[in-house]
Amino acid sequence: MASRYSGEEILDNDSEFYSFLRKMRQNQKNIRQYGTQILHNPNTVQRMVLSKDSYIWSVGDHFYNLAAKYYGDPTYWWVIAWYNGYPTEADISPGAIIDVPINLEEALKALGL
Repeated sequence: MASRYSGEEILDNDSEFYSFLRKMRQNQKNIRQYGTQILHNPNTVQRMVLSKDSYIWSVGDHFYNLAAKYYGDPTYWWVIAWYNGYPTEADISPGAIIDVPINLEEALKALGL
């Protein structure tokens, strides 16, 4: 499975805003970066048809551990975070119930990827 940046446009950014960074990098003329990816929040129908497990958050839990368990790849931690609307693990209280999409491909599709 590809990363979340697969197929994204790579931009050459020569904006004045980054001039300090280019100077630190031995006067580079531009900075190559990925274009901003637009993710969507799944709608009600997408959430209803998506296979998912409910998971009770505990002290010491991490998104990357759940991603490794469910997807075999901890780098997809952001899918679980985005799906549940939690930007970081610090935003989740112990005892909170989160949904973990089971099928990674379906989850990525629901997120607009």
